[in-house]
Amino acid sequence: MVTKPRDSLTYSEPIATGEVTIDTAPEQVYRLVSDPVAMSECTEELRKARWIRGATEARVGNWFAGSNRNGWRRWVTHAEITEAEPGHRFAYRVRTPFFVPISRWEYEIAPDGDGTRLVVKNWLRVPPWFIPIAILITGEPDRAGTNRANIAATLERVKARLEGREWHR
Repeated sequence: MVTKPRDSLTYSEPIATGEVTIDTAPEQVYRLVSDPVAMSECTEELRKARWIRGATEARVGNWFAGSNRNGWRRWVTHAEITEAEPGHRFAYRVRTPFFVPISRWEYEIAPDGDGTRLVVKNWLRVPPWFIPIAILITGEPDRAGTNRANIAATLERVKARLEGREWHR
C-alpha cells in the first residue's frame, strides 16, 4: 500500500505491525528494545542512535536522536520516550529536528510460555502537508509497506541476537 493521499489519511490505526516469539525472558527483550543505541544495530533505516538532552537511559520524557539511511539518502530524527515500563512496554514519538511530527513506535512485551512475545506497532503522525517532503527526504513513497518489511527484518534480528544466534544487518 502506498502512503495514502492527504485527504484520506487516518492516524488512529497503526500503519505497520509485527510480532515474534523470542526464547528469552521479557526483561531481556525490554533491555534491548528500550536501548536505541543497541537497537540501531538491528534496524533497517535507523543506523545510529545517541541519547540527547542529558538522557542516558530509557525513561519517560528522555530523548534520543537517530541517524537514518535509505540507500544514499540520510536524515536525522529526534524521539521522546512516552512509555517505559520495564519488561512490559516501551514507546516513543518521533519528530524532525525542526519539530514536525513523524511517527509513534510501541513495543509490547509479554511472557509467552518459556519465552517472550514481542509486538511492534508503528503509527504515522506526519502532517499531510509534509508527506511529499518526507518522501523526497527518505525516497520512500510506500511508508506503510516499507515499515512492515523493516519491522519484520528487525524482529528477526532481535530474535537472533537475544537467542544467541548469528545475525546480520
